[in-house]
Amino acid sequence: MTGKYFYFALAALLAVLAAEVKFLPFFLLTLLYFFMLHRYKHFNSPQLLLVAGISIIYLFLGQAAALQHKTNIPESTTIFMIEYLQPPKIDGDLLQVEARELHYKEKLIIRYKIKSEAEKKALKQQNYFQYVSKVTGTMSKPKTAKNPNSFDYRKYLAARSIYWIVELQESPFQDCLKIKPSPLTILKQLRHDGIRYLEGHFPAEVAGLSAALIFGDRSMLDPGLLGAYQSTGIVHLLAISGLHVSLLVGMFFVLGIRCGFTREFMTNFLLLLLPIYVVLTGASPSVIRAALMIFLVLLTAKWKQYLKLLPIDAVSAALMLYLLFNPMVIFDVGFQLSFSVSAAIILTARQIINRYKENSKRILVTSITAQLAALPFLLYHFFEISLIGIFANMFYIPLFSFVYLPGLYLLFFMQFLFGITPKILLQLFLSVISFSNKVITFLADFTVFSFIPGRPSLFELLIYICIILAVFYLWEVRTYPKRKQRLLLLTIILFTFQPICNWLTPFGEITMIDVGQGDSIFIRLPFGKGNYLIDTGGTMNFSKEPWQMRAKTYEVGKDVVVPFLKGKGITRIDKLVLTHGDMDHIGGAFSLINEMEVKEILLPAVAETAETERAIVEQAKNNGIPVLRVAAGDKWTVRGNEFYILGPERNFSGEINGGSITLYAKIGGLSWFFGGDLDQEGEEKITNHYPKLTVDVLKTGHHGSKTSSADAFIQQIEPKIALISVGENNRYGHPHQEVLTRFQQQNTKIFRTDRQGAITYRFYRGKGTFSTFLP
Repeated sequence: MTGKYFYFALAALLAVLAAEVKFLPFFLLTLLYFFMLHRYKHFNSPQLLLVAGISIIYLFLGQAAALQHKTNIPESTTIFMIEYLQPPKIDGDLLQVEARELHYKEKLIIRYKIKSEAEKKALKQQNYFQYVSKVTGTMSKPKTAKNPNSFDYRKYLAARSIYWIVELQESPFQDCLKIKPSPLTILKQLRHDGIRYLEGHFPAEVAGLSAALIFGDRSMLDPGLLGAYQSTGIVHLLAISGLHVSLLVGMFFVLGIRCGFTREFMTNFLLLLLPIYVVLTGASPSVIRAALMIFLVLLTAKWKQYLKLLPIDAVSAALMLYLLFNPMVIFDVGFQLSFSVSAAIILTARQIINRYKENSKRILVTSITAQLAALPFLLYHFFEISLIGIFANMFYIPLFSFVYLPGLYLLFFMQFLFGITPKILLQLFLSVISFSNKVITFLADFTVFSFIPGRPSLFELLIYICIILAVFYLWEVRTYPKRKQRLLLLTIILFTFQPICNWLTPFGEITMIDVGQGDSIFIRLPFGKGNYLIDTGGTMNFSKEPWQMRAKTYEVGKDVVVPFLKGKGITRIDKLVLTHGDMDHIGGAFSLINEMEVKEILLPAVAETAETERAIVEQAKNNGIPVLRVAAGDKWTVRGNEFYILGPERNFSGEINGGSITLYAKIGGLSWFFGGDLDQEGEEKITNHYPKLTVDVLKTGHHGSKTSSADAFIQQIEPKIALISVGENNRYGHPHQEVLTRFQQQNTKIFRTDRQGAITYRFYRGKGTFSTFLP
């Protein structure tokens, strides 16, 4: 059966997908797979029965995991007896740690807001793995996604069998009982102590990189630098993967042989060491995959007379073992990338990669292979890839493999064993790391190399996979007719078919994005004729002491609006309409200007501008973006879609909300009224100036506050639908009940983002339908 484990692993994977994603399509795909095995791989009846048996086993495993995919803890529970499972993440004044509730045998996320800098230092030094703690807190469900293409924290935790977050008011170590440590908890504590040791004995740049490569912890890396690694497509180097594990095992094996130990002894030693190493490095999917593969390879070497495994057999067996114990891991992006890239490199190594003799060419070909294998998963989860990563890997793979990995281990053990690190050696590494960080940050700014087609549909994913398989096939078969021309054509199709589909779509949309307590409305016209954004949302940041500051602060523009747009393949905004200077309407504009191609910015033609508006104008000037001051009477028309500015009057002087840009539009067969935070005085001016104005859809002013949406205004414009953009459980009490009553009396249908998430109107040839992201 040597060389056939791959087919068994694929059958197991399809069975788990059928159980946990959608049964019918994956069941039909499994039947097609059986047919192909029989027809093209000439599997006989016993082999097909074996494959079918594996499918049935993994189908039941997947169904069992799905059935257990629920919580047993009553929502009213407030007292918990917990043990800690992972080292804590202490970010600013927030402690977050994964724990297990001992009575219900269920995992929880524990959160605690630290009260002082002294308490923060104490919590960093605390031993977390030798205590059982009794804590009191309030349970809440993790936040779910409320916009298309946004990160769903609830699903992410549920895939790890975590369903509740417990907020503590008091320290998690007020009422603790010390317990006898197990070997597992000792290893976890060693990992925690090792990370803290690096933080206390090395400069921040060295400590952050060392923690990532030695212990698999990236929490000390600067968020901006981590973003640069992600943007350039080489963030995989910061994760402990097969490359790191192989190099480490190889070094240990060679050192052991040099020290006089036998090969048999070193093989047995490494077999014992690998499970320990997995725990010490955080047991991420990439580490587990690499450790399982190497464990199987070492077993093969030990029992070579009984067991034979090819490299592809090793990765296939590792996949089956992983799914056997944790079927839910298929939803983990690290698992998907690790196994897809490993399998692609192994399968292409003999016929493609080894064909190139020069090391530089071989690294380039390996990098291209890895990027092609990862492309569908990267696009689905992150909506973009950086083509510059192919070339960045050529420099950074050798740097990490032969400089950082051995060098940082050397620094760590020298400091740990002798209490000192030679300054010249430390300074050398600090200089190299600082230089490489500057280079990667510089490369990350080259957005021209970014490929952003948006999140592919399942059908588009299938097309991507088919094209990539065809590329590998033509690359491998040298005798194929017109091989180079077909390869070039397939490559062009690979990177153009989804953007062309986006551009040629005859459908348009208007979406009120859920930005919390703020406003942001996206308008896309059919056939790529216009992308407009009315406001960007914004985040209010309150002053904190330095010890309270988070490493990465939440920002609506960067964390909500930009991912929403990129997920739709939007990289250009033709008009960015910023209705007025309040932070909750325009604060996200800075991120949008930096990450998107903005053609034009519209601001209200008011006498006095807010400080944030002036900062945006300066940023736009630096980016070469024209800024237009608009007032009542301005308008534009695109393919039958009409946009009219109804207010404010030019050089308006008055309260900032009253000076909001008021936009009346005819789009998708409906009339729309977008008024920012227009107050009742401003509404009265509009109705006096346009006494016959009626609208189909009203974007409710000022988040449903009673200072807007006056009764007379609503009665005159007679909206059929009201859209309210408002934050969930906001402190202002928006929307006000008086406003809701007015709409109800007018028989106006209400949509609100706090309860329904993003609200979308999708239209085609003058007709469309409304839908909400949350049911």
